Amino acid sequence: MASCFGRIPITAVTPVLDGGLYPVKAMVGEDLRLGATAFREGHDKLGVSAVLHAPDGSEAHRVVMSPGAQGLDTWHATVRPGSPGLWEFSIEAWDHPYATWMHDATIKIDTGIDTALMLAEGAALFTRAASAPGLDAADRSALLHIAQRVGDDRLNPVERLAAGTSSAVEAIFERTPLRQLLTTSPRYPILVERRAAGYGAWYEFFPRSEGAVYDRGTKSYASGTFRTAAKRLEAVAAMGFDVILLPPIHPIGRTRRAGPNDTPVAGPHDPGSPWAVGSADGGHDAFHPDLGGEADFAFFVDSAWGLGLEVALDLALQASPDHPWVAEHSEWFTTRADGSIAYAENPPKKYRGVYPLNFDHDPAGLSAEVLRIVLLWIDRGVRIFRVDDADAKPLWFWQWLIGRISVDHPDVVFMAAAPASPAVVQALGKAGFQQCSGHFATWNTKAELESNFREAAGDSSAFSRQNFFVSTPDTLTGYVQFGGLSGSKVRAVLAAMASPLWGMYAGYELFEHVARPGSAEHLDSEKYEYKPRDFAAAEVAGRSLAPYITLLNGIRRDHPALSTQRNLTIHCCDDDAVMVFSKSRARHAGEPADTVIVVVNLDPHTTREATVSLDLRALGLEADEPGEARTFAVRDLVGGQQWRWGEHNYVCLGPRTEPAYILHVVGDGR
Repeated sequence: MASCFGRIPITAVTPVLDGGLYPVKAMVGEDLRLGATAFREGHDKLGVSAVLHAPDGSEAHRVVMSPGAQGLDTWHATVRPGSPGLWEFSIEAWDHPYATWMHDATIKIDTGIDTALMLAEGAALFTRAASAPGLDAADRSALLHIAQRVGDDRLNPVERLAAGTSSAVEAIFERTPLRQLLTTSPRYPILVERRAAGYGAWYEFFPRSEGAVYDRGTKSYASGTFRTAAKRLEAVAAMGFDVILLPPIHPIGRTRRAGPNDTPVAGPHDPGSPWAVGSADGGHDAFHPDLGGEADFAFFVDSAWGLGLEVALDLALQASPDHPWVAEHSEWFTTRADGSIAYAENPPKKYRGVYPLNFDHDPAGLSAEVLRIVLLWIDRGVRIFRVDDADAKPLWFWQWLIGRISVDHPDVVFMAAAPASPAVVQALGKAGFQQCSGHFATWNTKAELESNFREAAGDSSAFSRQNFFVSTPDTLTGYVQFGGLSGSKVRAVLAAMASPLWGMYAGYELFEHVARPGSAEHLDSEKYEYKPRDFAAAEVAGRSLAPYITLLNGIRRDHPALSTQRNLTIHCCDDDAVMVFSKSRARHAGEPADTVIVVVNLDPHTTREATVSLDLRALGLEADEPGEARTFAVRDLVGGQQWRWGEHNYVCLGPRTEPAYILHVVGDGR
């Protein structure tokens, strides 16, 4: 049987997906923590390095890994890829003669054992190290000088040992270690993507509602357009959002069109659901005639770009009964025993105005059509797609489509709207989706949220990024319905601080909270009717959450610790309604360290007093000596107050003050 071990065993390399079959994901400039288990026989020391390889195969960065907990033989290091592309990393382990000599010589010379022999071996080691390849002239000269002093028997042994074990000598061997029995792991892939793949604040609105005008004669609204919707973009950008998400903007079918509040019969002026795509005016490649045409959409996209916003489009791969596909490609749908086309349903719910696609009857033809549509919208300036019901399509299709798109358009981002099981969400991430929407919008208790946050920041973060939406056109949870101002703030803080990706649907900042009786959906939902809003008047009257949202997005931009998901730590609190988490980013290449601690009262109705207990080791703020009381300065980025905190801290949060602290560690107390 062939050995699966190298000369020095390297196992449990992380992060690696299915043995390297799928790449792990990272953003440009994002810290990626690498780990491995490495050990050897006997008592000699070893060294371990992580090597980052650029897309062209060249070595981009090499870093010596640090040992983990004593006795576990684990090693870790952090790398930061600098450009998009398919990178790789590998782990190297080697016999470390200098570390072995330093350990043994220190013990033996201190106790008078083999003193002359240890110093002679040290002199020989330094002489050999001075001829190692890659050593610069200054280090070579220094090692030869050290070899002379260590081997000089005119000096006393303590002086000779000190010459060979100084911090300057250790630094030389860290820069250019003398490596023997070098063992290298396989290379594992890292897909490095642009920042928008893993970071961004999203805002969703319906263009038809922005600028909609009420006609008293017909008692109905005339639709807004791309050009009237563009007027709203400045306010969205001012709140600090990065992405403007549009629902489907295509023609809407009339057959079995849903009326207000999803009633089965629509009136002549009811606009219908944008997700019932397709009519005599066209399908997924067409614009709804009420919104405008090619030039109007280009104006909207250009206006967004000019304000620092990127346009994301909902890709709803389904059809109304009036879609041209139904007549031209009936094989793309499922036909029932009575000859009718199967409509969408989730018993007992029925969506008679929508036909799901069937990828099993003509997979090549349907796949080619979807590819054509996506490429068309890319040409029209869309680089981000939210995919509706992504879990309802086969995984092979997504892997094929996203793979094809990425060849010529590696900057395109796909977000899977699929509140499915963790296994399905993870599979969608492996298939290529850069983001997914999960269960955040519907999970509210401390236990649910902590579980969600740990999952999002855990092993799955290597390939599946969760976008935390506080509200959607489909979701209005009981917490938001009855939580008031405090509840709306809580949800926004949790989403914006815990995840580098978060979003909200228009109206959240106006505290829209009334649900259709018996459901978790909005009353008079914008999915089925026009909903013009007077955002400016609400803000002037002090009835808008926009200033608070602006503050949160500003904090996100000012603090790099909040730009990644992998660094989240849950801390303890003695109140089940108070949640505490932190995010930290280490000092790197001249950039200062950054740590943010978030304390949230999840009870929107009651003031809570509690004790927060922090894991100081996770924050990098542990005491220098056991038993030492560590304190450090924190500043609340919401209220502006500054306090000294330590391991255990009193907090008081409630609806009449502020429901959350967002604390920046501004001093370490040393």
